[in-house]
Amino acid sequence: MPIIDSQVHAYEANTPKRPWHSVPNWPASATGDEMVAAMDKLGIDGAIFISSYSMYHYDASYALEVQQAHPGRFALVKPVDSKDPGVADVIAEWKKTPGTVGIRIIVTKEPGRETDEAGLDRILRAAVRYDFPVNMLCWGNLDAGTALIDRHPDTRFILDHIGIMQPRTPPAPPEPWADLPKVLELAKRPNAVIKISGACTLSREPYPFPDIWDPLERIFDAWGFERCLWGTDWTRAHAVVNYEQAVEPFRRTDRLSESERAMLMGGACAKAYGWTPKKE
Repeated sequence: MPIIDSQVHAYEANTPKRPWHSVPNWPASATGDEMVAAMDKLGIDGAIFISSYSMYHYDASYALEVQQAHPGRFALVKPVDSKDPGVADVIAEWKKTPGTVGIRIIVTKEPGRETDEAGLDRILRAAVRYDFPVNMLCWGNLDAGTALIDRHPDTRFILDHIGIMQPRTPPAPPEPWADLPKVLELAKRPNAVIKISGACTLSREPYPFPDIWDPLERIFDAWGFERCLWGTDWTRAHAVVNYEQAVEPFRRTDRLSESERAMLMGGACAKAYGWTPKKE
């Protein structure tokens, strides 16, 4: 079974041609070609490329360029704007675009990311109409995310980053898994799956991060491996772990059987997005 990273962010350098909206603590560039080289080095067959909101907001033009250059390696997800009255038309056009597999909403409490409730409902109805899963970032705001999932039972949700706030710089917070009970409760929703992305950033121990496995095992038990999508969240996680460190603990651990590893690191992702990578 192919290995699929459920969340990566590639981007080009900050230039007047395509300026960043913000300058996070990420590498100066992480182009599509660089991302493919990193994947090849570690034997990653494909990835879900989430167009970076931090840098490009709702403009997915760079992601489209990368996918066109590497059509077998990346499938695309773009953030959509709940404040845009024409957002359903945006989703309709995105559905027609080769290589697209989903959309994303950001439902966090961070300043500048306020959402419009009517607009979110509009997005989630359109997602059903155009048969797109909705990636949802709601860390630090799981109650709001749960309410959306419950209000739209026909929408397919993919919960980003375990639903748990993750650090942008080390160390992990004193209680990194404080929201775990809410994540386990969410497993009861049949219209949701969960990304096990960025998990290594929650470790308070050195590589290979042995303390992540007990809480992850509780998630696997609650959600089932067929609903858990491994991912690195590279390059957002770069200041905490490098790409290899986000991959190898899952490949090498003895806490997973081979069938569990295959489902977690590729099978569940292929099923959730309806996409399988192809060799170029």
